[in-house]
Amino acid sequence: MNCSLQSMNCNRLHKLPNGVNCTDSALWCGYSKYDIKIMKLKKLNYDFTICKVRAIADIDLSRDIFFIGKTDDEISLVCRTEDTPLCATKREDGWRGFRIQGTLDFSLTGVLSQLSGILAERKIGIFAISTYNTDYVLVKAENYDKAIEALETAGYEFE
Repeated sequence: MNCSLQSMNCNRLHKLPNGVNCTDSALWCGYSKYDIKIMKLKKLNYDFTICKVRAIADIDLSRDIFFIGKTDDEISLVCRTEDTPLCATKREDGWRGFRIQGTLDFSLTGVLSQLSGILAERKIGIFAISTYNTDYVLVKAENYDKAIEALETAGYEFE
């Protein structure tokens, strides 16, 4: 029995992790419609905050994990909740996350689309962050377990 992706020019026989043939949808398959093999994910055991600061000098750059985005309009920071600067002008607490394991090649397309599609089907919004090596996905803490379950059901493995 061929995978339902055949209608999207897929001629492979895809198997679910339990050995069952993939016939339902691209989301249940080891390959997406973008031909991306499902990747391993790593749970990040931190609570995150997304906030705005007035200056990069307000950020403690010695911390082990944070993401800075600077435009002509704002400076945004994603950091562990306990590392949020006291002078943050706005903040949104209550985020949890995971990352794609390994280094992603820049030629890959649809990596976040595949993940976000699975989560969107469950009405779970994401906040995505890309680095040189990989992608990070944050979800609201109240949706974290539901997100993990949805991704595991779709064949993703977590470390």
